[in-house]
Amino acid sequence: MNLDAYTRHERVHIVGIEDGPLRGTVFSAKDNFDVAGKRTGAGNPTWLQTHNKATRSAPALQLLIDAGATLLGKTTMDEIAYGLTGRNAHYGTPLNPAAPERVPGGSSSGSASAVAGRACDFALGTDTGGSIRVPASYCGLFGVRPTHGAVPIEGVVPLAPSFDTVGWFARDADLLERVGRALLDAKTPPPEPMRLLVASDLMRLIDPAVHVALLPWVGRAKSFFEDTADIDVAGPELSAWSDTFRMLSGAEAWACHGEWIEQVEPRLAPDVAARFKFAKSIDAATVAAHQKQRAAICAHMDALLIPGTILCMPTAATPAPLRDADEATFDRVRQRTLMLTCIAGLAGLPQISLPAGFADDAPVGISFLAARGQDAMLLNFVKLLTIPHAAEPDDDAKSQV
Repeated sequence: MNLDAYTRHERVHIVGIEDGPLRGTVFSAKDNFDVAGKRTGAGNPTWLQTHNKATRSAPALQLLIDAGATLLGKTTMDEIAYGLTGRNAHYGTPLNPAAPERVPGGSSSGSASAVAGRACDFALGTDTGGSIRVPASYCGLFGVRPTHGAVPIEGVVPLAPSFDTVGWFARDADLLERVGRALLDAKTPPPEPMRLLVASDLMRLIDPAVHVALLPWVGRAKSFFEDTADIDVAGPELSAWSDTFRMLSGAEAWACHGEWIEQVEPRLAPDVAARFKFAKSIDAATVAAHQKQRAAICAHMDALLIPGTILCMPTAATPAPLRDADEATFDRVRQRTLMLTCIAGLAGLPQISLPAGFADDAPVGISFLAARGQDAMLLNFVKLLTIPHAAEPDDDAKSQV
């Protein structure tokens, strides 16, 4: 199976230590992670040509190698991580092994393709606006966006630093949690989750076929809790939340890369160039207004997700678009999906997407969020939730969504 998931400009193979807890596993890493002595491409040939070889490896990579995992290679990505489809105008679109006629999702497209295509056991990516969670949903994988700052992001090409996180994909919840133990600095056993909230307003935003696919998993999740509630997370404010994410992340992206873009004039795909052009136009007054809005969103989510609470919501609004869809379709899907993915990004929350079946013959995902710092609790819950026959869906609970 030709996945087109790996970069061709650098060959990377680093063997993990012999006695680590991840010994015997192999992993891949998105091409925005530095590897000592290698060039980091960030999905753009001009970036590759204008940056020197890395002098040290990203700490997140080293944590996994020190845990016994072997780094197999670097994976392709959306340019500068500024996309959600997985398409790259310079290097092509990796295969979505679960739905070959559809895109894999981005920007961690190659990492998702490599795991779904069984080229490796797990893979690292980054998630700013959904770049782990969306490919996980589209490719039928488990994917984690951790608490902002929980996994070291040094040695990773930034996009929007106050949103950027290091995340990972796996095909099962057990390995997902084992990788989390290697990457997260969890010194105490995680608490037990006590309450489940289901985001009714977010469920209403998704395609009907996706909604039908998610309902059994909503019922299954509810069956683990005595205390459950169906709630509106943002209601009519959600479009404003999405706009806040777009403005703040765009301003940060231009702050990170605007000087390079103007000095080097790199070759950028039209959609990526358009995003950077918009990012350049965001003024300081707009940023200040949206920073206040973000603070209010964080306070709202903190009040909602007190420790021990888990929020259930859709990962993406639709299945993956077809590879030959037009630009208008890709843009509509992106805007709808950002309405969902912006929440964890704005509030810095951990979120896990897990495979929830199929809609329109393509994979779809369901997500669980928790309070900041409760990543281990969330990983353990998802692991329990996916044990076969651990619990049966509750039809009465499902009917309330």
